[in-house]
Amino acid sequence: MAQNQTNNDNSKKPDKRDSKGTPAPPRSGMFGWVMILVIGALALLAIQAGAPTPQQMTWGEFVARFHEGSVENESIEYHAAREEIQAVIREMGQPTRVRVSIQGQTDTFIPKLVELTGGSYKTVSPSPFWQFIFSPYVVTLVIIIAIWIFLLRGLRNMSAGGGMLGGFGRSKHKVIVNASTNVTFKDVAGVDEAQEELVEIVEFLKNPKKFTRLGGRVPRGVLLSGPPGCGKTLLAKAIAGEADVPFFSISGSDFVEMFVGVGASRVRDLFKQAKDNSPCIIFLDEVDAVGRKRGSGFTSGGHDEREQTLNAILVEMDGFESSDQVILIAATNRADVLDPALTRPGRFDRRVIVSLPDLKGRYAILKVHARKVKMGPDVDLERIARGTPMFSGADLAAIINEAAIGATMTDKEFIEESDLEEARDKVRFGRQRRSRQIEEEERIATAYHEAGHAVIQTLLPDTDPLHKVTIIPRGEYGGASMSLPEKDRHGFGARWLKATMRVLCGGRIAEQTKTGDISSGASADIDQVTRMARTMILEWSMSERLGFLRYGPDRERESFAPEREYSDDTARIIDEEIRRLSDEAYVDAERLLKENWDKVVAVAEALLKHETLTAKEVELLMRGEPIAKPSVSDLLAQEAARLKPQAAKPKPAPKPRDEGLGPAPVPRPA
Repeated sequence: MAQNQTNNDNSKKPDKRDSKGTPAPPRSGMFGWVMILVIGALALLAIQAGAPTPQQMTWGEFVARFHEGSVENESIEYHAAREEIQAVIREMGQPTRVRVSIQGQTDTFIPKLVELTGGSYKTVSPSPFWQFIFSPYVVTLVIIIAIWIFLLRGLRNMSAGGGMLGGFGRSKHKVIVNASTNVTFKDVAGVDEAQEELVEIVEFLKNPKKFTRLGGRVPRGVLLSGPPGCGKTLLAKAIAGEADVPFFSISGSDFVEMFVGVGASRVRDLFKQAKDNSPCIIFLDEVDAVGRKRGSGFTSGGHDEREQTLNAILVEMDGFESSDQVILIAATNRADVLDPALTRPGRFDRRVIVSLPDLKGRYAILKVHARKVKMGPDVDLERIARGTPMFSGADLAAIINEAAIGATMTDKEFIEESDLEEARDKVRFGRQRRSRQIEEEERIATAYHEAGHAVIQTLLPDTDPLHKVTIIPRGEYGGASMSLPEKDRHGFGARWLKATMRVLCGGRIAEQTKTGDISSGASADIDQVTRMARTMILEWSMSERLGFLRYGPDRERESFAPEREYSDDTARIIDEEIRRLSDEAYVDAERLLKENWDKVVAVAEALLKHETLTAKEVELLMRGEPIAKPSVSDLLAQEAARLKPQAAKPKPAPKPRDEGLGPAPVPRPA
């Protein structure tokens, strides 16, 4: 009957479907009524349990208390159904309810009660039906039946979901359709090659016969790998916006629960629904959460939950047929830890590298994000792109957003070039902290520390060009010497590494030469020098004594305690070579600063005066030329002089207003 009615009304009301695209079951009010009944029964039991229990008393004691005047006459009640008398007795001023049982003595008791009270008592005769309904036995039985119905309903839903404990076995994926996402391939830039390969996937889903005409097989899986923030998830959203097919999105961590077997159950449920809704796309984000190599040191054996989930994924991907038209797209930034069985051809047939954008890609990304904000006429996005090498797409989006926020806070009508410059430095180096109070000794040490970095960076030809140097605290640092590479660097040469190590050593040397003391301000420099030297020796074979060999830990092996695959003598040589690189960098930096100490003093004194210097200003100072730039004290004096006449000028008295003109306008804050 209900089915016929649904079919008849199909033209008027569309079928209701859940988030997975499957028809939703008809709603029933049974569950709500059961819950209301259970809550009412529990409330009734609570009221009965919280009510005070009357005190038992014999008839003789009751008569004695009545003659003493302790019994309240208007409280005497005769309960015929219970065959008892209840009344309130006051003892020490406190009322106490008592109960006198008269079971089996009703005929002889009533005349005695009438004689004692003179007939001034109440007769309570409740309805037998309500007395039966609200009896504790019936209430307890109703609660048990309601709980039983609730359990049966839950078990029925569990069996439909394929899990043992309610919804644990069901997949937690989200279904995205092209109408619910505002991202298309027009919003993706800087990853042209990856975009072309994914366009082919979308084209196949729309027209599969075009690709199978020559006998080819469509890729079953596509693995997106690359550094964080390069657009892997954005590409997946663009596919959802372009493809007119269901898009199942889920994260790798959603498969892992505290219950063993839940992850494998969710995998089976996800692939079952995907096959039922084919053609479709499954997007598995952060696949390394469940796709790590099996048998590594981070697992607990053959019954590890992640291994069970990975096995289920492998089996389901093998079960794909050419007619299924289901494509799995996974994203990760740790492709090196994935199991080889997962990345082999036949499962993930394509591996798309989503790398950091180059100059052309950064310019395209900046143009995409600049469409959403108001840019000034002086903004040169190509210049910003040249000054942001090794920035990811997320970093570039953050630059545009921070520039918009900064322009808004200064009440500008649009974003200017200076806002983008400050936003770039803020994203890379941190926010300025001008309010931080610094002692003069610490300020001098910081100025000479940063001057040591800047002078060596300007003198050495193999380093990155200096961008600016400042002693204004920025981020977690007391000062910063900022450099901007002229080109994208995909590899590191030995000359650049050694020159950079000398720049890092220059801060400590200049600070110690000026103050005669050393501080913890060079901790970050020491850490970078140590990591560079160790990587040069262990990973990149930049030592003649150790030869063309790699001594670093095996990337294919994951364990809590990596094994050392070389002898103690080799370990001693490694330590000596790391120390040699560090000592050579320190000695060379010390020699350079000693030979050019007058330049260090000039830059440091200018930093104490101006706080921030550009690369061109540093070059002028090193050539002995002055810079035409007002100091911080001059700027503060000019600002104070500008505000002083305004503060001394008397405020005009407010003119009286006519009542018909309405209230006076509220003054706006400055």
